Amino acid sequence: MVLDLSVQMMQATVQLEQPLGNGTRTVGTGFLISEVTPDGKTHTILVTANHVFDKMPGTDARVGYRIANSDGSWSYSPQPLRIRDAAGKALWTHHPSRDVAAISITAPAAFAKAAIPEDYLAADDTFSKYQVGAGDEMMALGFPRGLAANAAGFPILRAGKVASYPIAPAKIFPTFLLDFAVFPGNSGGPVFMSGPARRASADPALPRPDVEFIAGLLTQQVELNSERLDIGIVTNAKFIRETLALIKDPEAPTTEVASQADMSGAKAASAEEAASPE
Repeated sequence: MVLDLSVQMMQATVQLEQPLGNGTRTVGTGFLISEVTPDGKTHTILVTANHVFDKMPGTDARVGYRIANSDGSWSYSPQPLRIRDAAGKALWTHHPSRDVAAISITAPAAFAKAAIPEDYLAADDTFSKYQVGAGDEMMALGFPRGLAANAAGFPILRAGKVASYPIAPAKIFPTFLLDFAVFPGNSGGPVFMSGPARRASADPALPRPDVEFIAGLLTQQVELNSERLDIGIVTNAKFIRETLALIKDPEAPTTEVASQADMSGAKAASAEEAASPE
């Protein structure tokens, strides 16, 4: 299956919000992944940063679905998603060591169709296969401070260059840096590559291959002494894959990340901080 990944990601990315009861709302970003079970059934899964759901105190979040109208216009139509039971227990699945969450959902048919196949998540060898590294450009989608690109509720597309080295393997480097301005509300948004590889293949005589994959999701911004450095921290897609596996099997193995200190001064681009008027 060949996708125009940039357009497809725009369609599969949604705003997540929860009213706080005081005229404001808390906002984050999520995106839809589709997976096919062994019996051939397709499931739609919403992926976001774990702290987006964790910082929402109520039982229901709202997912910002969009409806295409016959005249070419779009309508913004957020719908409720139960994220906690009556006792307050979380209904989503989260990775045991990384800031990743996933929950199976029943999405409107158009959105279920727009979900990105799980195979587009970067695998262990994806970065090395395409020689992805420092200086390569990636794109990120989100809703900074709850702002959408238009009244239809589409996400805002940003771009930045990989700002750290090395970025693989994920077991040793579970996150990497992206040079772009991050704001509360961006949390949970997908980070992806779409277009020709910047570097030539192993055989210089061959054309540069097209690169289409989800590299990870945005989980933090970098601050030092309360100053924003306009650098985002991206969690590798490997941990999204592992979180999806945990939905099916809570005992599924997860990667034991090699010990390394987190970046000093890193601060979560949390949904809690993205409170904005309803």
